[in-house]
Order: sequence, then C-alpha cells, then structure tokens
Amino acid sequence: MKIDLICVGKKMPKWIETGIEHYQKQLPKSLNFSLTPIEAQNRKHSDIETIKKTEGEMLLKASKESTVLIAFDETGKQHSTQDVANRVKKWQQNGERVSLFIGGADGLSEEIKHHANELWGLSKLTLPHSMARLLAVEQIYRAYTLINNHPYHRQ
Repeated sequence: MKIDLICVGKKMPKWIETGIEHYQKQLPKSLNFSLTPIEAQNRKHSDIETIKKTEGEMLLKASKESTVLIAFDETGKQHSTQDVANRVKKWQQNGERVSLFIGGADGLSEEIKHHANELWGLSKLTLPHSMARLLAVEQIYRAYTLINNHPYHRQ
C-alpha cells in the first residue's frame, strides 16, 4: 500500500510543516505515506482556467502509478473518521496505491474531478490549503489508529 498526498504549492508556514512532520513520523512504514508538493502556477500572467488545467496535468502526472485517486474539493462528500478508516483498511487489504489531491488557490481542474474516483470534502468551512494538508495527514493518522485500536481516537 502507498498513500501519497499530492498538493499544489510548495511554501507552507513553519507551524504547518511542523504539524505535518509530527503526524508523518507517527505513521507506520507499511502505509508508505508521502507528501508530494507541486509547483503552483504564476497567477499574474494566466487566466484561472489555464492555471487549474496546468496544475491538474501536474497532479495527474505525479499520480501516474496510482490505482485510487481522491480529490479534496469543497463540493466533495464529507466522511466520518470511521468512513476514512474503513477506506484505509480496504486500501491496505487490496494493496492500493492511493493519491490524495489538494489543489491550488483556485481549486482543482474539471479534468482532475473527472479522473478522481471520489471527491471528498474536509469541511463546509473555507480552509487555507496549508490547513487542508495538515487535516488530511492527521485524518490518515487517526484512521490508522482507529484501525489498530490505538487510544488516540476516542468516540
């Protein structure tokens, strides 16, 4: 199994990087978790649709070996932690290569949404993309702890 969180944008606030590193260190090697940042496009010289299309192509290229594509989008379905844990467990059992996409400031291209197996929503709140990264990593960790009856997750 492999889970890759592929995100547009490389520069994150230090506290976000620290939080992501905290959860990454706690994930077991068996999840093969990685975070792949993609360079955000320059918004000064292009229209939004061209930017999203270019970023989408880069996201798809980075996920070319994946068998499951999940895109985080404001219109996506929100899942409980138990739902996420069930999916992670299924991915483990099937030996899936999973790519989780977080788009840039203008969101994801229609091409990404079309190629994704599922669209997931993190919250009905508007979140900074850096915060979405941290929440996604934390939820992968939380799902892992739930699957393994670790006391981190309480119901």
